[in-house]
Amino acid sequence: MQDFYSVEDVAELLGLHVKTVRGYVRDGKLKAVRIGKQYRIARAEAEAFTGGGVPAKPMRADVSAVVQVDGVGPRDADRLVTGVLAAASAWSGGPRPLWVQAVREEERSALRFVVMGPPRRVSEMLVLIDELTGGMR
Repeated sequence: MQDFYSVEDVAELLGLHVKTVRGYVRDGKLKAVRIGKQYRIARAEAEAFTGGGVPAKPMRADVSAVVQVDGVGPRDADRLVTGVLAAASAWSGGPRPLWVQAVREEERSALRFVVMGPPRRVSEMLVLIDELTGGMR
């Protein structure tokens, strides 16, 4: 069992937003120890705050996908990478971020995206990539 939790851990365990938990800590409603720039919350404090035990970490599923785009020139590749990475950045504000990496193979006129994260977010990213690549034809 873990003796201390981060603010992010407590937020996930309780189904709250990270900012809400930070607010509870700053308001003194949830006792925490500040270590450097981060708070640590003792298991006993989390249990006292909830009025009982701290629930086990909820189940969570992550998925990864690799998307290969062939026949893409440098200008279109730059446009695609910019659009996809901007969307990934905009969608990554929650407690479970979306991770996207783009790899260009200029000699093959190919572009590959690796996408990892929550299934729904990855699905949305795949739809976006499909729409962006379909618009180039």
